Amino acid sequence: MQPKNLKRLLRALERQGLDVTYNNRTYSVRLVNSPDAPVAEVLLPEGFPVEAKALKQLANLASVRHPSGGCVCRACATPDFHPGDAGVAIGSIVETMGQVIPGAVGSDINCGMRLHVVDLTIEEFLAKRDQFVEKMKGDYFFGTRDVTMTADAMRSLFQYGVPGWLDAMLNQPTGSVVKSDLQQLAQESDRIFLGGSMDGDWKLAPEELVPDAGLVRDGGLATIGGGNHFVEVQRVDKVENRPLAHAWGVREGQLAFMIHSGSRNVGKYIGGMWRDKAKATWQKGLKYPDSQIFPLSTHSHPELVASYLQAEATAANYAFVNRLLLAELLRLRLREVYKDVEAPLVYDLPHNITLPEGQGWVTRKGACPAHVGQPVIIPGSMGAYSYLMVGRGNPAFCNSASHGAGRIYSRFDLNRRGASQSEAELGLTGVDCITLRQERRIEEAPAAYKPIQSVIDVQVEAEMVDVVARLSPVLTFKA
Repeated sequence: MQPKNLKRLLRALERQGLDVTYNNRTYSVRLVNSPDAPVAEVLLPEGFPVEAKALKQLANLASVRHPSGGCVCRACATPDFHPGDAGVAIGSIVETMGQVIPGAVGSDINCGMRLHVVDLTIEEFLAKRDQFVEKMKGDYFFGTRDVTMTADAMRSLFQYGVPGWLDAMLNQPTGSVVKSDLQQLAQESDRIFLGGSMDGDWKLAPEELVPDAGLVRDGGLATIGGGNHFVEVQRVDKVENRPLAHAWGVREGQLAFMIHSGSRNVGKYIGGMWRDKAKATWQKGLKYPDSQIFPLSTHSHPELVASYLQAEATAANYAFVNRLLLAELLRLRLREVYKDVEAPLVYDLPHNITLPEGQGWVTRKGACPAHVGQPVIIPGSMGAYSYLMVGRGNPAFCNSASHGAGRIYSRFDLNRRGASQSEAELGLTGVDCITLRQERRIEEAPAAYKPIQSVIDVQVEAEMVDVVARLSPVLTFKA
């Protein structure tokens, strides 16, 4: 079945320089003036908006080619597809050979999702909800958290990620981590994508975070960040795949907490620096690409490609530990308020990252790996279900899945609408949002997002993922 007014839509897109076709919920797009570029495919449920800006951004990304050698072999996008602020559409996936594209990842390197389950009933949780919330507001909003660490721990964090940080903490625990079960944290490392460790280099981190000696008090670690980032308490509402859920420690009726955050200012520092470097190394006298997306080529600058990947890994290592610490602060507060709570990790995975796959690299921007048997976490809005999935490793979508529902209205649009729309119209009725900024509640209202159920269903039908469990929101922390 084709969308209504499809011919009119395709003609309008063609006038914008896009060659677009539609078949079975999939839009295929390419720049009219780039016939040699790969055709990029976008999987969209029926009735979802087709945004010309996002399609143009994806077609631009698919056409990125370095004059010294290097190209995009394949490009696609997941159903949470929407325009990005930095010229790359959210939900984009590109497979490259002979080149990497720093701008395709952007500045929130290794933004990702983390999910824990908790053996508490909703009644037990709500009985002490206010006490728990006040403690978490202190940690997340008022700076009462203590994530002080030694200079050695910070260097290990950037160099080796979670395992390096844990080794340093076992040698010299500091901050609130002295109350943590470090053996539990170590055992949970195998439930983090890549073990929470990439090939970083602490010398590529911001200088102020890696002093020669002493203690480091990093104001960015264990912080949620703005925008769509959050920490949410949820309830396991329904289990669809009981054997797999059992193996992952997930049961109906449990509480859960889900974390969405990334590399914070470290990612901004590294991502911004390398976007500028890629532009600065463009061959003198050669016209800049119209998209302003600049790749780095292994043919002309192999040393820069290697350095960029190590810098990206350095920020990724920081993001893995940032999510771990956000979760650990919450777990420690749960133990203060509710006593004997284990709250094990289910999984932690990235959705803004470049990874070696096949003969080159796959870069995902607002899309997560979904390899065969791998846990996948897809959140809805703070007024909708979230899903724990399992990857099916569909090569047509570069073994990927969406990282959420995707925005349908910008934050600016929501703030403008919020002045005239009711709580019900914004989808905020019954939503328990903990924030110090009321505009954040409006910007992130459920009405801003596409229907999560359609996003899930179309990916299941496309054999990208399968549902393991459905989770409903209880309360959400937004910075």
